[in-house]
Amino acid sequence: MADHTQTDVRPTAAGRQRRAGPGAPPPAAVRPLSGARRARHTGLARTAWTVTAVYAVSTAVHLAILAAMTAPHGPSVRERLLAWDALLYISIAEDGYPAGFTYQENGELSGNNLAFFPLFPLLARSLHRLTGVDTGTAALVVAHLSLLAALFAVHRLLIRLYGPRTATVAVVLLAGAQPMALTFLMAYSEALFLALAAGSLLAAHRRAWLTAGVIALLAGLTRPAAFALVLALVCAALLEIRRVGRPAWRPVTAVVLACAGTPAYLAWVGNRSGQLNAWFEIQEAGWGTHWDFGASFVDFLGGAFLRNDDWVPLSTAVLLLAAVFATVLAWRRDAWPPLLVYGTTVLVLTLGQSNFYHSKLRLLIPAVLFLVPLAQSLARSRDRSVVAVLTAATLFGSWYGAHMLTTWRYAI
Repeated sequence: MADHTQTDVRPTAAGRQRRAGPGAPPPAAVRPLSGARRARHTGLARTAWTVTAVYAVSTAVHLAILAAMTAPHGPSVRERLLAWDALLYISIAEDGYPAGFTYQENGELSGNNLAFFPLFPLLARSLHRLTGVDTGTAALVVAHLSLLAALFAVHRLLIRLYGPRTATVAVVLLAGAQPMALTFLMAYSEALFLALAAGSLLAAHRRAWLTAGVIALLAGLTRPAAFALVLALVCAALLEIRRVGRPAWRPVTAVVLACAGTPAYLAWVGNRSGQLNAWFEIQEAGWGTHWDFGASFVDFLGGAFLRNDDWVPLSTAVLLLAAVFATVLAWRRDAWPPLLVYGTTVLVLTLGQSNFYHSKLRLLIPAVLFLVPLAQSLARSRDRSVVAVLTAATLFGSWYGAHMLTTWRYAI
C-alpha cells in the first residue's frame, strides 16, 4: 500500500456550503449582517457621534462662560464645579457616612450627609481607588461619564418615540439650554440619575424588563426622585400585561426590583440612626424639606410676582411655570405613557416639597418631558431657524447657570 502524507483536510467554508446545498445559509463565520442588525449598528454609531458632539459643544460653552464669569482672584472653575453639595458628596466618598443623628451646640437636630444617597459617592470612591486620582477629580469624571451615558440613553429613547431629528434637538436642549444644565458638569448626582432613569425607560420600551428593573434599582440608590421611575415602570408593566392579555413575570419582576433601591437605603439610614424615619428627620432638620402639597411653592410664586424685586426669584418663578406649561403640552394622545408618568412625577415631587426655591430648577433637569414639545416644534422648522434658536437657548442656559454659581449667594 502506498504511503500517504497526512494533511489538514478540514473543508473550507465554500466547500461546506457546496455540500450543504445551494439553499443553505452561509456559515456563521462569514454570514453577513442582516439588514435590521446593520441598520441598528448604524443607528448606534450615529447616536454616539451626535451625543459626543452635543456633549463636547455644550460642555465647552458652559465652561467658557463659567470661566469668563469667574473672578480672577476668586474660586477657580474647578472649585466652582466642586462647590455646595459636591463637597458633601466628596466627603462621603472620602470618609463615609456619620454614625447617626448629629446635633447643634444647643442640642437641636441638624442635617448631615445621611441625607445624600450612596451610589454617586460610591462610584467616585471606586474610581479614586482604581486610578489614584483625587476624589474631587474622580467625582467630576463620574458626573461627565454619566452625562454622556444620559445623553445616549435619552437620544435612543426619543428616536424610538419621536424620530432622530426631535431626539437630537431634545438632547441639545437637555445638555445646553436648560437654565441649570451646568449642574450636569458638577460633582452632583443629577447626571447619574438621568442616565439610569433614561436607561431604564429605554430598556422598558424595548421590553428588556429585567434590565429595566436592575437599572431602576440603581436609580433608587442615587436620588429619592427614583419614585417617579418606579411609577413609570408600573405604567409600562401594566401596558405590557394588557398587550399580552395575561400577567407576565418579567414586567412584574422589573417593578419589584425598581421598588427595592430607595427603601433599602432609607431602611439602612433608619437602622444606623435608631429611628425608622431618620432620613426624613435629617432632611427636615438640615434643609427644611418635607412634603407640603405645593403650599410653599404657591407662597413663593406670590412673593416672586408681588413682593420681591430680585430678578432671581422672578426668573425662577417664570421658568418653573414654563416647565409646568410645557409638561401639560406634552400630555398628547401620541405620547408614551411611562415617559409622561416619569416626567410629570418628577415635576410634582419638585414643586410639592418645601425645599429651597433656588434649587428647584436643578431638581427638574432630569425630567426631560417638558423639553419634548419644544423639541418637536423645532424639529419641524427649517435648519437655519433650529440652529439660531438652539444657539441662543444654549447661550442663555449656560449664562444662567454660571450666574447662579458665581454670583448668587445661596446653594443651587
